[in-house]
Amino acid sequence: MAIPDSHTRHLFFTGKGGVGKTSLSCATGLALAETGKQVLIVSTDPASNLDEVLGVTLGQTPTPIPGAPGLFALNIDPEAAAHDYRERMVAPYRGLLPAAAILSMEEQFSGACTMEIAAFDEFSKLLGDPAATTQFEHVIFDTAPTGHTLRLLTLPSAWSEFIDSSTGGASCLGPLAGLEKQQALYAATVAQLADPARTTVVLVSRPETAALREAERTRAELADLGVSHLHLALNGVLAVAETDDTIAGAMMRRGAEALAAMPAGLAALPTTVTPLLPLGTLGLDALRQMANPALIQAPGDEPDSDCILPGKLSGLVEELAQAGRGVILTMGKGGVGKTTLAAAIAVALARRGHPVRLSTTDPAAHVAEAIGESVANLTVSRIDPAAEVAAYRAEVLAKAAANLDPNGRAMLEEDLRSPCTEEIAVFRAFARAVDGGQDAFVVLDTAPTGHTILLLDAAEAYHREVSRTQGDMPEAVRQLLPRLRDPAFTRVLVVALPEATPVHEAERLQADLRRAGIEPFGWVINQSLLASGTRHPLLRQRGVSEAPFIRQVADQLSQRCALVPWLSEPPVGSDGLDQLMQ
Repeated sequence: MAIPDSHTRHLFFTGKGGVGKTSLSCATGLALAETGKQVLIVSTDPASNLDEVLGVTLGQTPTPIPGAPGLFALNIDPEAAAHDYRERMVAPYRGLLPAAAILSMEEQFSGACTMEIAAFDEFSKLLGDPAATTQFEHVIFDTAPTGHTLRLLTLPSAWSEFIDSSTGGASCLGPLAGLEKQQALYAATVAQLADPARTTVVLVSRPETAALREAERTRAELADLGVSHLHLALNGVLAVAETDDTIAGAMMRRGAEALAAMPAGLAALPTTVTPLLPLGTLGLDALRQMANPALIQAPGDEPDSDCILPGKLSGLVEELAQAGRGVILTMGKGGVGKTTLAAAIAVALARRGHPVRLSTTDPAAHVAEAIGESVANLTVSRIDPAAEVAAYRAEVLAKAAANLDPNGRAMLEEDLRSPCTEEIAVFRAFARAVDGGQDAFVVLDTAPTGHTILLLDAAEAYHREVSRTQGDMPEAVRQLLPRLRDPAFTRVLVVALPEATPVHEAERLQADLRRAGIEPFGWVINQSLLASGTRHPLLRQRGVSEAPFIRQVADQLSQRCALVPWLSEPPVGSDGLDQLMQ
């Protein structure tokens, strides 16, 4: 089988960004529907590309997929969910409270925290309330990249524990106000997740070390949550006869080495293998081929592409270096190589003699491993959510506890145990990291698109709060949004692969950035097979198909862009990262 064969009602597809979760979940849903089942596919990713893969515009209610009887899909839209949630909380008080009080309530419900709670609320209804999906025999969840998904899967437990431990009814944050009523629903959600007769979690991975490491981390964390019915789906495996093509040989060798080193716990899971396909997986015909590789025609002898390729990454770095300081953000869909590119740019700037700080907002990123040995002028760190939460709680208690009686302190401690506290603590750490760009280069590798958008929404919400209250707020937080909007201080690099979904998702990210008043500095198109020089028929066909997306970025979407080829040697360690500049 090229796709998972599971009989549970609920299936979760999760994994590192860019491993093919959406394609595999859609191919599985389509295959089930074509056996006569009623199937609903749900995207929980704030940056969903379900519409593009299925070829239909989706909303927040089940939409039938043309050409696939029995198949339906919907997106959990965090913004729309937050609007509905806000209205449910505020509407009962309209006409009863003064306008200023209503405005204050709306402000409290306008941040990223509300968006996450509201999206989680919608997710819980679909999983924890059988009546909400009673017409479907299977409900398939296409999830955001791993870090965000693990948070989503742990939220039922986190909120249940928080509500259970709340004795004082405290809530410094308005968004929490409606949670207690949902306790039974969250308990049912936890039960559904842990029941192997009802739920299967499919860990999707490429045959790559980083993706398999991410799958193992997820397996271990799900085991801690009591979720044990797991399946490993290896996607994009290149398995051909002997080849003298350097790129194809390197791709197969690296894949074989990664699979041979796979942790025992992961290797013991039931596994399916989906081969690397010659073209993308957009539309129902492509999804049918993904589920049935025997339907795929062998690559033909196509003519070489006459696509004019953009310049190298070294040219972009030369422009960045001229500023002498500031913040550089790499942003994009999961799996496009943001961490590697951030590390390569940091090393290149440090080698030019600039002081550089490399960090990440992505809980799943490994910037230190990307660099390897130490490099002069370069310091490497990461924003650790657990450490940031501990520091934030200690700071708040130290400031406020002296003026509180025992009951007041107990209520404050209760509030600080809320999962929302992590959002605030990580956001403040992000603001501090940006602040460092005043006297050095700060290169920040950001989490995949959806989570980054929530971070920027938080910046907007905090900025509104600053404008409204001028209250007690660190200077770094106060200055965050103006600095992100300052093109002389912050330079955003949008990263994409030369394929339909990564480019179109990056295009949406660019539109979101512009709405926030942030203009990207440039684009980097990563891992191009067209620029790699491969002559292998399958890889060459994939390379030729990149041409329109490369030109779309260069001609229509970017002020400046650079192209990085797929490399036969992995870009790991400072010397390996230097390859990206050549």
